[in-house]
Amino acid sequence: MRIAYREHLDNFSHDLIVMCDTVRSIMSDASESLLTASLEPAEHALSTADKLDEVRIRCEDRAVELLALEGPVARDLRQVVSSIYIVEDFARMGALAMHIAKSARRRHPDHALPQPLVGYFQEMARLVSEMGDKTRDILVDPNADVALILNEDDDAVDDLHGYILTMLTQRDWPHSTRAAVDVALLARFYERYADHCVNVAARIVYLSSGLSQDDYIAKKKRDSAEADIEARFAELERQFARRGD
Repeated sequence: MRIAYREHLDNFSHDLIVMCDTVRSIMSDASESLLTASLEPAEHALSTADKLDEVRIRCEDRAVELLALEGPVARDLRQVVSSIYIVEDFARMGALAMHIAKSARRRHPDHALPQPLVGYFQEMARLVSEMGDKTRDILVDPNADVALILNEDDDAVDDLHGYILTMLTQRDWPHSTRAAVDVALLARFYERYADHCVNVAARIVYLSSGLSQDDYIAKKKRDSAEADIEARFAELERQFARRGD
């Protein structure tokens, strides 16, 4: 019975990686379509929606099975509960990426972005792509310390998002109101996508350590402070020992 349970758990973990790969593919196609005003990548992104939904439903079914099969031990229970939340984050990330693809398709053959802003969105697309890669890495090899790095990447996306919104509110905005609405929404889609990557990372922190992200960060600070104090006392003891000699 326990062997079957472990197999179900491993299959669930694999499905999460498949879901992550699917979301990353949708976002890659959506960003390409947005930045190049190409229709084909947008259509490809949107055609993947059924595949993403299929994996999501399978993950939800697996979660119910795992909880019903037998009483999971503490770490297994953390893994199942964390995975349920991760499935929801990936579903939202896929929806956000498809919003980007729909925006690009809606404006085709024109660009959805004013030309002077393309560079900002290229950078935003690069950042969220790297965050997606790191998210996959921590799914394959859960590590709380690596997961925390995604917070720094998210800060960079937030900075870009804030700067773009500042540009939109300037009096000398040289583009149309429609363009302003498109830019505001698209920036928001990328910003929320990055937030969900951080959410997944927080689940991995909980899975790895049994602590919330905030509690884990606080513990790391305490451990670092204690290690620093111990190092200072050790150095003092060495100095006293040398003097005694």
